[in-house]
Amino acid sequence: MKITSQEEYGLRILIRIARCQNKEGMSIPQLSEIEGLSTPYVAKLTRILRMEGFINSTPGYKGGYVLAMDARQIVINKVLKGLGGSLFNAEYCGSHTGTLKICTNTVDCSARSLWQMIQFTVDQLLDQVTLQDLVSPEIKSGQILEQIVEEYAAHPSVK
Repeated sequence: MKITSQEEYGLRILIRIARCQNKEGMSIPQLSEIEGLSTPYVAKLTRILRMEGFINSTPGYKGGYVLAMDARQIVINKVLKGLGGSLFNAEYCGSHTGTLKICTNTVDCSARSLWQMIQFTVDQLLDQVTLQDLVSPEIKSGQILEQIVEEYAAHPSVK
């Protein structure tokens, strides 16, 4: 399994915006320079983040992007799904049929059970992580994430 570049860079841009102390937010050229990404790519990512409701644009010459809500309300699972979708969803089987119209394993597929279990576990963990958890420096964020994983391991059915 891989994290797409769109998910990685989109999340990094969202973290940058969350860390910004300027009330006008961060502009596309600023984000582009800081992250080492092309301006059109940053524009594409900020458009997705804005359409998904995570950021708002501020008007004017010095305008930029700011969070649309408090960082504690932005759930990382929703962000990643907005940027790239789920690892596994109901349409997955229909898009992996090989050369046939219908997958040969439609009725009995143990691989599907594996993907569903992985998606469920990923969702359970990422639903507990907010943007606020990632705004801190890496060491602090790492500690927060370790605590979330430990709590999940101790009580996997608790959300």
